[in-house]
Amino acid sequence: MKITKIKEDINSEIANSFENSIAIDTEATGLQIPERDKLSLIQICDEKSNVYIIQPNKNNYKAPNLVSVLENEKILKIGHFLRFDKSSLEFFLKCKIRNIFDTKIASKIVRTYTDAHGLKNLVQEFCNKSLDKRQGSSDWNKDINDLSNKQLEYAAGDVIYLHKIKFELEKMLIREKRLDIFKKCLEFLDTRVELDQKGFKEDIFEH
Repeated sequence: MKITKIKEDINSEIANSFENSIAIDTEATGLQIPERDKLSLIQICDEKSNVYIIQPNKNNYKAPNLVSVLENEKILKIGHFLRFDKSSLEFFLKCKIRNIFDTKIASKIVRTYTDAHGLKNLVQEFCNKSLDKRQGSSDWNKDINDLSNKQLEYAAGDVIYLHKIKFELEKMLIREKRLDIFKKCLEFLDTRVELDQKGFKEDIFEH
């Protein structure tokens, strides 16, 4: 695994190097976005296990090369709990992320033999690796060059296994004939994100 630290935006060479899919994740100052907290880091992993950790410009969040990738319908964006990451990226980067695969939604639809759908659980089952989540509660808003190797490895760990997990979950969805309902859930995610941003955090379908 190679980790590259980047400030503000990826260059055009990196943007053009992405082919079929990328894994994405974000770190923030907290979970209350956009009303209180801010987007701090963006992690991307390509199909060759190259990880890019990007610290956006905290004044204007302008990242045209990164936005061009996120909006490219030909590139699949794989994430875990994209409800949060999609909302954060779209709000701060002023973009619309297209063509997604959410491993948490897929897991809940097809891994009905368990109620453990966290990324750590999926990494253990499909990759036989153990994620160390102790660095999760970190100050991600400090300068990227001040982040420790442990923090960088934690951030990279949230994307490095997603391609493999997506591959395994997709096989299961096809086998159990649940791929269609999964795709419908992904279509609804835009609406769920909009509800979140308007303050409707609860399940509006509950009685």
